[in-house]
Amino acid sequence: MSSDFPHATPPSADAYPRAILEWLALAHGRIGGEDAGELCEQLRLLRESPIPTGQRIDLLDLLHKHAERIVKAELPTLREVTLPVSRRVRQRSGTIQELLETLVQEYLNTLAELFDPQRKANSLMAPADVLAQAMQGIGWHIRLSQLIAAPAGVGIWRRLHATYRTARRLGLAETPGHDNGPSVEQSYIRILLSAIAQPASFSSSELAFIADYIATCVRSVDIFETPPLDRTGVFWLDLDQDFPAHALTRRMPTGDTLGLYFACDLVARDIREHLAALTKGASAASLGLPSFADTPAGHGVLRRLGQLWGRPKARKYPRRRQSYRVNLCAGLDQLWHLIRHRENGGQISEWMVTNESPDGYSLMHMSGPTSHVRVGDIVAVQPTGERAERIPNWHVGIVRWAISENPEHIELGMQQLASHAIAAEVIRPQEVEAGNLTALILPEVPPMRNSPALVAPVGLLSEQDRRLILLIENDHFGVREVRPTAVTEQTSSIEIFSVSPDERL
Repeated sequence: MSSDFPHATPPSADAYPRAILEWLALAHGRIGGEDAGELCEQLRLLRESPIPTGQRIDLLDLLHKHAERIVKAELPTLREVTLPVSRRVRQRSGTIQELLETLVQEYLNTLAELFDPQRKANSLMAPADVLAQAMQGIGWHIRLSQLIAAPAGVGIWRRLHATYRTARRLGLAETPGHDNGPSVEQSYIRILLSAIAQPASFSSSELAFIADYIATCVRSVDIFETPPLDRTGVFWLDLDQDFPAHALTRRMPTGDTLGLYFACDLVARDIREHLAALTKGASAASLGLPSFADTPAGHGVLRRLGQLWGRPKARKYPRRRQSYRVNLCAGLDQLWHLIRHRENGGQISEWMVTNESPDGYSLMHMSGPTSHVRVGDIVAVQPTGERAERIPNWHVGIVRWAISENPEHIELGMQQLASHAIAAEVIRPQEVEAGNLTALILPEVPPMRNSPALVAPVGLLSEQDRRLILLIENDHFGVREVRPTAVTEQTSSIEIFSVSPDERL
């Protein structure tokens, strides 16, 4: 029996490719993240198009170039985001990540045909280039998650490991990328290094520096199938798990783990040498380092990377689950005014302590402003309710990490530095005309800190300052003369110096 309805005419073989090329022509020169959704649709059209693999890869490369422009335009905009990341920014980043996942999958889907023995030599993109493009897309996906302080997407680490395993199996892991770009193994190591650097513990500007440093200054890292017994800074990863890597000093693999190992001790040694040269006055440019290395925050990042990569520490104390509320004040100026004038300002927020140890706290945001909270900044907490202290006190610490899984949620880790602080003004006798600096004095806390410490705005004091005058106005007015003895912390927000009394007094 014949149908009364006409049959739909299937699109011609070149209809979809023509539509994709027309879209690319219209999108030429655009770099906004708003194109990510439309670009993802073009990839879906390509998937449905019955065209030869060579033509498919040519179109994939054109779409990849447009995706690269979108990603490179997006990354700088994420350096100024505040927590929690807004819904608009998170949605835009999520759309770009969806685009990258689709792009990666389309590249990987071509591998089987690239190894078809019937294909003509040199007629298609080399399999090593396809794997390198896929690895680059995964790396961008993970970096976007780091910049918005969110966990990587489900399955993304497993996809990364699978791509690297494929390259190893095919003998292509060490093949240089297109235009002498990084090999699959080099890209893999760079992504793993950025992850074990604990990205949630750095600001966005520091993360950008870490990415640049890894790309330009890190020597090749050896990968082993058994743990190297003569190396330190050893990390391992489970190729079947959706997780980056673990430090061997903190967690051991089980007997059935399909694992690989890599050692970062030589990388950490290079970092220490770079930091020593910078401290002695060498410029970042003369050492071939990114310019951020010239800043105090850059020095602080290098110091921490040397520790994280070269001497990862085992956890000293167990965490105890808790559930009590605290008020939190963030920022040196805010905290200084709070301690000096003993009054709550407009930047007090309420948090829940979810676990604690002698080292510090994990906190979950409950209410109040959070845009002023920064990784690496000084903060203080004061217990409330049933846990309120008989004599209220502000426990001072530093924000070590922050994550934000959605626009309504923030968690942060606070390392405790002192049970209280003293507000002070700093006079630099050599620069009296520069005016007084606001600072905090932290008391000694043996064995963690055997001398007092001074918390100051970043970049305004130095270990070379021979004499500082501290003006203290607490219950009574006081004057102290001290000298910095060592810098113990440098971030994008603050520096902490150990100090001792001026011996000339």
